[in-house]
Amino acid sequence: MADRLDFQLLSLGLRRVGWIRFWIQLTLAIVSAGVLIFYNIGGSLARNSQKAMGLGPGLSITTLAFFVLLYSLWQGWLIVKVGRALDSAARPTRGETGRLLKRGVIVDLLGSIFALIGYQALAGSLMVQASVQVPGFFGAPMGSSGSLASLPITSIEMLSVLSNTQVLSAHLIGLVLSLWLLQRIYRTS
Repeated sequence: MADRLDFQLLSLGLRRVGWIRFWIQLTLAIVSAGVLIFYNIGGSLARNSQKAMGLGPGLSITTLAFFVLLYSLWQGWLIVKVGRALDSAARPTRGETGRLLKRGVIVDLLGSIFALIGYQALAGSLMVQASVQVPGFFGAPMGSSGSLASLPITSIEMLSVLSNTQVLSAHLIGLVLSLWLLQRIYRTS
C-alpha cells in the first residue's frame, strides 16, 4: 500500500504536467484557430482565391485535427482534476487514472495522424503549385490564359501550413506528456 507521501507526489506530478500540457496545447490551439480563421477570411477576400482550391482537402483535415485537439484539451483538464483528486480522500484508482491517460494517448495519436495527412495534402498542393510557376519575377502579371503558372505561392497559403504545424506540435506534446504520465503511474516503487 502506498503511503500518503507517494500520493501527494503523484498528485503534484499529475497536476503540474496536466497544467503544462493544457496550457501548451491551448496556446497552440489559439494560434492555429487564429491562422485558420485568418486564412478563411483572407482567402475569401483575395481576388485570386480560386487558385488555392487544391488546399481545401488539407485544410479540412487540419480542421478535423484541430477539433480533435479541442477534445485533447478537455482530456488535459481531466488530468489536472484527477491530480487534485489523488490528494483527497476520494482518490481514483490506478486503473481509472490509467484509462484516462490511455484515452489521451489515443486521442493525441488520432489527432497526429489527421494532422500528418493534412500536412501531406497541403504540402503536395503547394508543391504542385510551385512546380508550375513561371521562373522569374514573382510579381509578373498573370498570362493571357489566366493560368495558375504565373501566380506565386502567397503568405496566406503558407499560413495554412503553419496552422497544421501548430496542431501537429500540440498533439505530439500531448502524446509525449501522456505517455510519460502513464509510465509514471504504473512505475513500481
